[in-house]
Amino acid sequence: MAQQKPQKPKQPRKSKRLKLLVTERDKWKQILAEIDTVEAPISVIQKIEVELIDGTVVEINVRDMLAEGYAEEELEDMINSRLDANDDVIKDASFFIDADNVANTVQPITNSILKNL
Repeated sequence: MAQQKPQKPKQPRKSKRLKLLVTERDKWKQILAEIDTVEAPISVIQKIEVELIDGTVVEINVRDMLAEGYAEEELEDMINSRLDANDDVIKDASFFIDADNVANTVQPITNSILKNL
C-alpha cells in the first residue's frame, strides 16, 4: 500500500475586506449613550429602574404606561412625586431611553435638514 502524505489542516478563509455593519439603530444607541437621561423628555423614556436601599429593584415601564393612555405631563408629574416621596429609601435610579422612538422621531427631521446641504 502506498503511504499517504499527511494532510495539512484546512485554514479558515480570511475575508479580503473588513465589513463594518452599523445600523441606524446602532448609531442612535451610540448617540443616546452620551445623553443625560435625567433631562430626556418622558416620551422617549422606555423604563426607569429604581434601586432601593434594601436591594429591591422596582421597574417603572414608562412606554407601557403611555400606551395605556397616561398623558405625558400627568405621568411625568406622578413619577416625579413618587420618586421625591420615596427619596429616603432610593439608592439609585436608572433611566432607559427608547432608541427606536428617538430614531423614528429625530431621523426624518435630520434627513429634511440635511437634504438641502
